[in-house]
Amino acid sequence: MMQVSVDYKQNNISYSSVSKDTKTPQFMKVVNTQKDQGIPEINYDEKAFDIVGPNAPQCVKDAWIESARQVGANGLGISHTGMYNHISQMIVQRIVNDYNGKSNSSDILGNSVESAIQATKQALYNLDHPLEPNTKKSIEVQQALMKEREFYVVFLEKLGKL
Repeated sequence: MMQVSVDYKQNNISYSSVSKDTKTPQFMKVVNTQKDQGIPEINYDEKAFDIVGPNAPQCVKDAWIESARQVGANGLGISHTGMYNHISQMIVQRIVNDYNGKSNSSDILGNSVESAIQATKQALYNLDHPLEPNTKKSIEVQQALMKEREFYVVFLEKLGKL
């Protein structure tokens, strides 16, 4: 019968010494220290907007930010922690523009309210009419797609009022 020692060592460091190490900072201590030092939190809704609307007017940006706050998601599928939940339709538009050699492939929303409306309508259409409609998607991706759609609808409503 084989016996395993309680002081099992891996990479020449005993497990018992690693678990008692107090020199390693804990995650929440680091986060709280950053807040205390005045390091600003990242606004991922603004970052998402900057990815697809670098030349869009301020009123379009304001509508984007308000829509993202209202829905709890933005048009790029970037969560409030900075993680991509899925590949959004606006990211797909950006990739297609880049593939087709468009000079400013990242400028999805354009430089006017009308161009932002057109790009959002195109994203909404593409979302509602996928090229591969019968693909299986996880529950998480389905939920993210529903949030993305909700964002586009709210964003279009806000753009329509401008």
